[in-house]
Amino acid sequence: MTELPLDQVRTLLAVVDEGTFDAAAEALHVTPSAVSQRVKALEQRTGRVLLLRTKPVRPTESGAVMVRYARKLAQLEHDALTELGLAGDDEPTKLAIAVNSDSITTWLLPALARIPREPPICFELHRADQDHTAVLLREGLVMAAVTSSPDPVAGCSVRRLGRMRYLAVATPSFTAAWLADRPLGQAIPAAPLVVFDRLDDLQDQFARAVSRGRDASQERHFIPTTEALRDAIVAGMGWGLMPEVQAEPLIRDGTLVSLAPTRPIDVPLFWQQWKLDSPALAVTAEAILHAARSGQLG
Repeated sequence: MTELPLDQVRTLLAVVDEGTFDAAAEALHVTPSAVSQRVKALEQRTGRVLLLRTKPVRPTESGAVMVRYARKLAQLEHDALTELGLAGDDEPTKLAIAVNSDSITTWLLPALARIPREPPICFELHRADQDHTAVLLREGLVMAAVTSSPDPVAGCSVRRLGRMRYLAVATPSFTAAWLADRPLGQAIPAAPLVVFDRLDDLQDQFARAVSRGRDASQERHFIPTTEALRDAIVAGMGWGLMPEVQAEPLIRDGTLVSLAPTRPIDVPLFWQQWKLDSPALAVTAEAILHAARSGQLG
């Protein structure tokens, strides 16, 4: 049976986390040559290419398996040392979570803030579209994810959180200029819009729903933060979809109008995490699920 030397496994994880061989060498206090030799030795031992030598480096499919293994080992080691009272005071548990930007902005941070400070947990949030956070989980880059997929990544458990509701909105002046002279289904495909990034298809989903299958206009602005996207819509750059919790106050005070109050877009959200007996992961999952059960998600 092939054995996996721990120094090689830890080195692989450091390269993935730090992004380059040089940065991993600095973090491990060894030379870049030593890092390269350890990774090559692990690849020879497993008979597989484990890393794509890009900037930053990315794990291959086989590398993702190894990264998950390495991260689980690191977490188990830390938890064991903590229980034995041997972990240093300056060594908090580090927990990487993949989550979409709208969840960060609207409900996730208050949930994480309620987690007890002892023992300390440091969160590393990886922002990605909810349809793509599972990829980071599969690659071993994170230990948990808020995702739209109910299908568990290998080695993970899944629990439903609820749904995030989005409303199509625009300013009154934009609505009057672009959407008021004909039915919404005819006007929407021609109206400028604001989207998060090229992976964001919520606006196209809405357009197809109200216009019998037509996508939204290609005259679109890409605004890759939740707050800036809201500001762009409020500035009249285009129509767009906003989380209901953000949109409702602006609708009530007349800043925005809801384009189709009876046609929201609902995105189901799930919590996926590694099947790992980790106190930090358990307390974080409980806080996330409590926030969902408390009505912060529909």
